Amino acid sequence: MNKLSSALIFVSCILISAAAQAKTYSLHSPDGRILLSVSTDAGLTYSLSADGRLLLDKSKAALALSNGSTPGTDMRRAKARTTSGTSAATTPFYTKSSVSADYNGIVLTTGKYSVEFRVYNEGAAYRFATTESEPFDVVNETAVFAFADDCRSWLPYANLQQDLVAGREFECQFRTSFENTYTVAPLSAHDSLRLAFLPVLAGSDAKVCITESDLNDYPGMFLNAGHGSELRGVFAPYPRKVVRGGHNDLQMQVVETEDYIARCNGARTFPWRIMAVAHTDADLLVNDMVALLAEPQRIDTDWIRPGKVAWEWWNDLRLYNVDFVAGVNTATYRYYIDFAAANGIEYVILDEGWAVTGKSNLFDVVPDIDLQAIINHADSLGVGVILWAGYNAFEPEMERVCQHYSRMGVKGFKVDFMDRDDQPMVNFTWKAAEVCSRYHMLIDLHGMFKPAGIQHTFPNVINFEGVHGLEQMKWAEPGVDQVTYDVTMPFIRMLAGPVDYTQGAMRNASRTNFRSVFSEPMSQGTRCRQLAEYVVFASPLNMLCDNPKNYEAEPECTRFISQVPVVWDETRAISGTVGEHIVVARRKGNTWYVGGLTNWDARNTSVSLSFLPDGKYKMTLFADGRNADSTARDYKRTEQTVTPSDTIDIRMASGGGFALIVEPADK
Repeated sequence: MNKLSSALIFVSCILISAAAQAKTYSLHSPDGRILLSVSTDAGLTYSLSADGRLLLDKSKAALALSNGSTPGTDMRRAKARTTSGTSAATTPFYTKSSVSADYNGIVLTTGKYSVEFRVYNEGAAYRFATTESEPFDVVNETAVFAFADDCRSWLPYANLQQDLVAGREFECQFRTSFENTYTVAPLSAHDSLRLAFLPVLAGSDAKVCITESDLNDYPGMFLNAGHGSELRGVFAPYPRKVVRGGHNDLQMQVVETEDYIARCNGARTFPWRIMAVAHTDADLLVNDMVALLAEPQRIDTDWIRPGKVAWEWWNDLRLYNVDFVAGVNTATYRYYIDFAAANGIEYVILDEGWAVTGKSNLFDVVPDIDLQAIINHADSLGVGVILWAGYNAFEPEMERVCQHYSRMGVKGFKVDFMDRDDQPMVNFTWKAAEVCSRYHMLIDLHGMFKPAGIQHTFPNVINFEGVHGLEQMKWAEPGVDQVTYDVTMPFIRMLAGPVDYTQGAMRNASRTNFRSVFSEPMSQGTRCRQLAEYVVFASPLNMLCDNPKNYEAEPECTRFISQVPVVWDETRAISGTVGEHIVVARRKGNTWYVGGLTNWDARNTSVSLSFLPDGKYKMTLFADGRNADSTARDYKRTEQTVTPSDTIDIRMASGGGFALIVEPADK
């Protein structure tokens, strides 16, 4: 472990009040750049600094329990135990093959309750724990992130539902799909009547990204702003009564709630509250704190196969130049499977429509589909079949559904329309992960809150939505700016984990030409932007969203998409500024892929290849064409020999991007 010195690893105890025994404990990160000060005076508070600059000041942390205990409200007589160690994890379906980081920490204990703080070079985190033997409820949790100044912040507000209940407008925000663009404003200027879902980002030069990990048997955290420079944690209350409703009656909607947020059976730990610190914006692109603090892996992964998916929902099954009527039928899915096999694509998803709509019965397959024949055809070509399932059709008969369809040869489920993160819904995701793992089935969680560690504990949880993805372009209202979102989201949402963004559009539009078309959608920005997103966006189950016929008409782009890995051995942040541009390099084996995106500003960028080992390399570059600013599908593919001493100058058009492959010349 890299230790600066005992003077930095120690916890300095400064006596504030001898009578009350209140103390301040100071923790440094192993590299000495981050300082966390924890005070037990007047309740538990902490402050966070980076390079001598105060970021958070006197932030509060506490619990209120039904047994009368209030951990964090009086810690003046807490026993302190210093810690230091290394967090490490094998991460087979991540942007790095493994992660490891040193930390310094402290555990403060009073009776049956404790709180642990850790400081890494990448940020700080804390969590509560208890050895309580009797059941109790968590009435509320105090999690106040008090920023030192009224800094700029990026908050994704919970979507406001059309059927808000009068008098419950605030509480109704707990029902959300966790899909929205970012509202950017000083902390004090945000709407105090709105909830923001995690992760959120705030800061000026140095920034703090707030999220959580090891979220299990507990509600997810929202944040509420508009209180000066504070962000305050808010938690969905425990549901008392739920009823069927929502999209095709596939959701369970909360209509009555309890006066607590979680039921607990006794001894347990609570989720980690993460404050990822970025000295530069690019640091956010390679922050591993969620992986470092997740519960360790529970299952073997030899059977798990990440990959790409030929997906029909975005393109609305609009095949052409075929000799059958395209739609939800056996012939159409055989075509998608043939396309996948011909291009080395691992999976095909049968999205909503393969089971009879409105019945919430996954055993009632529509008559135009011979599901076993589809699965057999796919299996004969080495292609896996994944089935879409609405939450209320999947959850009640989860075991039977998984048993039945695993025997048929289905490889997993895309479960949709959870749209909550209260304690029972969080528990559903863990149960689904465990049940699916026993039947060797993948699970892609759609209509879902952000990843918060479960993907590292159960790696068969292969992807998550919780992102304002390309599907939004099917119905986007005027003014929706997906291009700016694309160069914001990777710094914030992607810090939590993978994104089921569903890129790959072959119909591309400039800013003035874009319009939403549900059945023949297009993307905002250039063709090369879509290619670059396969490198920039982390996604171990990655969609090809467009029509197979459109891909067949674009063989160069299709070959690139087909060959890009979905999991990586190494990732490096080359450059980036939140909301402006991003360049990321990722390695699989001996081959490097570099992807870059810009906002609506055309931009020249330079990529140094100094990260390469010595030798000669073949570089293939996909760059925006000379007319891509106006004709977004315009691109140019070039090849050249390069060495680590080379720097590649690239122009990105308005809403543009680039993608390059660098592989050993003798490959």
